[in-house]
Amino acid sequence: MKWWRLTMVRVIVIMAMVNLLVANDKDNHLLHYSWQQNAGGGVGAVLEAVSQPTCSLIITDGTTSTSTILKEESVVRGTPLGVAVFEVAVDDQDSNVTLTLLPYLLHQARQMRMRSWCKQVVVVSHDPVFLANFAEWSLKGRLLVWATKLLVVTSLPLPQLHALLSSHWTFSMMNTILLNLEDTPPNLRASVYTYLPYSPEGNQAVKVAAWKPGSGLVLLKGRSLYSPKYSNFYGAKVNVTGLPFPPYWDAVKGPDNTTQYSGTDYMTLVTVADALNFTVYIMPTTSWAEVTGLVEQRLSFMAAVHHTVLLARMERFDYAWVHLQGRADFSMADPGLKPQWQSLYYPLLAVVWAAIVLTMLLAPLALLLIIRVSESRMGGEEISALVVALDLGGILLGQSLPQRLCKTNPSRVMVAAWLVFAFIIGTAYRGNLTAFLMLPELAPRPETIEELVAAVDRITMPSYGKDFKKTFMQSDSPALKRMGQLMHIVKSTEVGLQQAVQRKQAHVDNRRYQQLLIAKYFIRADGTHKLYIGRDGLFPTQSAFPIPHDAPYKPAIDRCLMAVKEAGLYEKWAEDLLFQTQMKAQKKQKQEAEKETESDNNNRSLTFTHLQGAFLLLLLGLSLAGLTFVVEPLTVWHQQHHGGKSE
Repeated sequence: MKWWRLTMVRVIVIMAMVNLLVANDKDNHLLHYSWQQNAGGGVGAVLEAVSQPTCSLIITDGTTSTSTILKEESVVRGTPLGVAVFEVAVDDQDSNVTLTLLPYLLHQARQMRMRSWCKQVVVVSHDPVFLANFAEWSLKGRLLVWATKLLVVTSLPLPQLHALLSSHWTFSMMNTILLNLEDTPPNLRASVYTYLPYSPEGNQAVKVAAWKPGSGLVLLKGRSLYSPKYSNFYGAKVNVTGLPFPPYWDAVKGPDNTTQYSGTDYMTLVTVADALNFTVYIMPTTSWAEVTGLVEQRLSFMAAVHHTVLLARMERFDYAWVHLQGRADFSMADPGLKPQWQSLYYPLLAVVWAAIVLTMLLAPLALLLIIRVSESRMGGEEISALVVALDLGGILLGQSLPQRLCKTNPSRVMVAAWLVFAFIIGTAYRGNLTAFLMLPELAPRPETIEELVAAVDRITMPSYGKDFKKTFMQSDSPALKRMGQLMHIVKSTEVGLQQAVQRKQAHVDNRRYQQLLIAKYFIRADGTHKLYIGRDGLFPTQSAFPIPHDAPYKPAIDRCLMAVKEAGLYEKWAEDLLFQTQMKAQKKQKQEAEKETESDNNNRSLTFTHLQGAFLLLLLGLSLAGLTFVVEPLTVWHQQHHGGKSE
């Protein structure tokens, strides 16, 4: 029971201290005290209309006039969890001091806003310069989200008021209303305005309510204080960014020289645009840094090509709902065949070759012994050991049977056994040799991250790889950290793949994108690929559309993305695009096969690369024969001359 009480007290204390805002009243002589008392009723009426009993209210103050408004009971009537008041008083102070203090207080305000379950923010100022600074720094400091209700209390001429609302993201796009105090007693009144960036009449500032001391707050017909701004865009043109990244986003020139887009992410964007009733304008960009840079500057509604969710990127922009689960993979040049001269050796294991060599040493000795013993009993021409060894070697290589080895029965039995041995060994060797020539053994290739970093000198990624490099360098994994050290940025994925073919390096990118490019640009005439993709991915990834920080339209976008994903549309589009790509590839391969048939080009024939071992062996034999041809006359000449001198 005591634990429960302590917990409740802690929650109440946190929520009572939850939030703050900053306001300023540069000219505290604009309002009289009686006017201030009555104006407090207008602020209180608005707050009571939009507050919830559990919400914390954040009010900022800078002058005595604002403090008077806060003393009105109606202002705090709907805020049982407390009011926090922070002020930046600029009277007789340097404006630079105010601008320095403002970001600090807004940072503190954001920390408290993030701890609050429900919050409202009130800014009181009659200085348009201060309000503009507040709008700028609240955006940089990420003070507001769509769930935060912002009330701006001021007294500005209508032209200046409309210009203020339309020129700042905080006032035009966020969940903001503006209470403009007009006239003075006895004709005191106030009007409540909001800015609608998307409406049937276009973007405009509209009046939603009016307040007078006697009649209270009156909503205009068909209006609400905090109306949803992003449930319908009314056909407005929305800026988005993207670059070709097939099969997710692709752009081709149509017959009339117009750009036509396709891909799963593009079709997702079109579906969201249809649901929210806006038209898409794709802003021209030249790099991925520019694609996300325009999002950071809030010039682009979102980047409509998915990006991997990384902490390093979240410092610059937010993400919409994660609609794609994938992984990053590496590709390398296929190691290809081992040196083909070794194909003469591969058909038999090393232990078999050792046994054959040992047999070639022992068998001639045994046969020579049999022949010598037989000749001693029966007489006959003496055969040298070299002749016996050469004849047995000739039998092993498939030459004709020499008759001089088969003059006695014991030698005939020995030669017969050797013939059987030579037949078995020769048949096995020739059969395996054919298989190894047609299907040669491939060199081992890296398949894991550990094998990758040990095998390559360089790893490449496109321009957006800077975020991956930063993430890898911060990893606790030695392999990933080594990847970060080896990583270099290249102009495009095509450049990285081309370098991977030519050099001892790898390229890292989305798996499906690499598969598409490899099948399109890095394929041999026999249908094999010059590059392969590693078996083990680097790490699983979650991908989503980049959007500006605290974008107020994120909930509307997320609902549409969830509907697309749950309906299975994204997977269906991906399957259809893959099927179309396969059909085009098969058609192209069929046409190439027909051309090769017409030109009698047989891709299955063995090439010199396959048979270079035999040619190398022949070259070695010719070299030894040539050396023998030169050495033998010299030896004879030397014996003749030195022999004559010795006599």
